[in-house]
Amino acid sequence: MKRKNLSVLASLLWLVLCLSVSAQTQPVDSVHVDLDKAIEIALSESPTMRIAGRLVDIKREYKKEQIVSLFPDVSLAANYNRTLLKQTMSMDMGGQTMNIKVGRDNTYSVGANLSLPIISPALWSSLKLSSMDIDLAMESARSSKLELVNQVKQAYYVYLLAKQSHDVLMKSYANIEASNQLVTNSYNQGLVSEFEKLRSDVALQNQRPAVNSTAKAIRLAAMRLKVLLGMNVDEPVIFDGELVDYEQGVLNATMPEEKDLQLAYNSALRQLDMSIQQLEQSKKIMIGSTCPMLALAGSFQYSGMGDDGQKFTNYPYSYVALSLQVPIISWVSTSYKLKQADLNLANMKDQRQDVERNLLIGVQSYLDDMQQAIDEIAADRETMFQAQKAYEIAQKQYEVGMNTWLDLSDAELTLTSTKLTYCQAIFNYLTAKANLDATLGVERETVD
Repeated sequence: MKRKNLSVLASLLWLVLCLSVSAQTQPVDSVHVDLDKAIEIALSESPTMRIAGRLVDIKREYKKEQIVSLFPDVSLAANYNRTLLKQTMSMDMGGQTMNIKVGRDNTYSVGANLSLPIISPALWSSLKLSSMDIDLAMESARSSKLELVNQVKQAYYVYLLAKQSHDVLMKSYANIEASNQLVTNSYNQGLVSEFEKLRSDVALQNQRPAVNSTAKAIRLAAMRLKVLLGMNVDEPVIFDGELVDYEQGVLNATMPEEKDLQLAYNSALRQLDMSIQQLEQSKKIMIGSTCPMLALAGSFQYSGMGDDGQKFTNYPYSYVALSLQVPIISWVSTSYKLKQADLNLANMKDQRQDVERNLLIGVQSYLDDMQQAIDEIAADRETMFQAQKAYEIAQKQYEVGMNTWLDLSDAELTLTSTKLTYCQAIFNYLTAKANLDATLGVERETVD
């Protein structure tokens, strides 16, 4: 009975051990991510967006700091003096000189001071400039968002192109492998020469490096995507989608109208416009610094003094005053500063004009690439069907001995090249559309 119990216990321990090992070796479920989900993850997890958000917060806190300058400033002050050597005064008293020591051994004062700017043009202009800084920081964050979305799209399309190319080459490898088997069978039957068999074997071996290269490209593209999404490169993620999924969306797409090609929402131009406005506001600050400034000041102090061993004598003291400052000579240096600001303003406007012209060239280039890709997709699609049919005919003819292996190889090579060209055309349209959206400032638009 003891041996039976021990046997049952050993069996249970072995079962628990096997289940534990199985649980540890079970692969972690991968997360499926499509393009829209990838963009959503990037916008929420990317360090670039967090940094841009903090920069906006910094500008807002700086504006609050300047607003505090408009409120009364109240400060407390306390002072204590111990006289080590009293000051001696000499007085002429009826022809005789009398020396008198002035002061007390101990002196103290406690009080509160108040200051409030009433008229301060430079400060008011600085507050408006701070508001402009916030708008510029927000536009810069928007620019970072557009750039990040564009980078995610480009990386995702590169991944889909690598995966599609790998599938095409794998099918090509399978076709070449099937053709090589036909050649081997024919060679064993004495129907083809050894030279033709060797040529078929070499073609099969030459296809393997291309397949391995595309597999490596898929891994690198996936790692690049994970970095953009703020993920670790070893996270189990499966990126869904195929390039052919965008085929109908591309073929049914219409070219944007001229009214939709305006650069009003281009982030680079908007930031330049804001910078120009900031320069103009800086001129107002320079002018405001030369204008009269009026401030209210007040103070209440309670002081006392006395010698050692004697009672302190206390004296309260308070006042309220208006302070007016009128700069006179500062206008000379300010005039030179204004001339420098005008020159910088002219340079900024010329820079904006140059940027706008280059952006318009870029927009036209993207439109041409999109139109060319649409034409190529329509043509390559028909060519791909014809190449597939030609390959099937060549394969049947080779099986019955109506053509050579070289004819079959050329048909297979044409089919593979046509498929890759077709995938490349879809990729070219998607990347050109993504770049166009980023240039025009379009947010979150994809091709279905």
